[in-house]
Amino acid sequence: MRKALNHLKKSDPVMRAIIERVGPYRMTYREPTFHSLARAIVYQQLNGKAALTIFNRFTALAGDPLTPDGVSKLTPEQMRAVGLSKQKSSYLLDMAERAGRGELDFLRVPDMTDDEVIAHLTQVKGVGVWTAHMFLMFSLQRANVLPTGDFGVRMAMFKHYLDKSRAKSNGAAKQRKRKIKLPSPVQMEKIAKCWEPYRSVACWYLWRSLDTQAI
Repeated sequence: MRKALNHLKKSDPVMRAIIERVGPYRMTYREPTFHSLARAIVYQQLNGKAALTIFNRFTALAGDPLTPDGVSKLTPEQMRAVGLSKQKSSYLLDMAERAGRGELDFLRVPDMTDDEVIAHLTQVKGVGVWTAHMFLMFSLQRANVLPTGDFGVRMAMFKHYLDKSRAKSNGAAKQRKRKIKLPSPVQMEKIAKCWEPYRSVACWYLWRSLDTQAI
């Protein structure tokens, strides 16, 4: 990790300042399993506390850790009773069915390239590129992922790299409503170019840079 941090500090003075303010790198990883991807589906578009409550109810019903067999035995009605939406219930059942048929194979995933992992996981209903990116970063521990669809990363990039109003100190500039235009994937790739091959580490610091501002 020291090598990654030294590279980021040396290649990007903005990132260097973020790293020094945020402090030590403490990414929390999960196993690259059916359970982890199911968890990612449950957590989609929910705040952490609500998602955790629903997830705990779900695992109490289906089993912990979650398995294809454990999920498949549930009815949509049982899944909705623990707080899962009709849509998420269908996603989880589709995922369990695909895993049961061998179409979704978590034993092969660690040996795949990043692009192959994304293609493999997004065959599941409800698993988009963003979810696949999170799986790459937090479960497979891939070091060079740039989740261009992640709101937090985009907002942090805008704040630290694109927000010109931050350089203005006169009262009128402060009073004017800030116009926020989040960066496009092309802009994000350009900003992150110098972070390679440690873009995942840089993104963790971008997320934490927002946390330190009580957002």
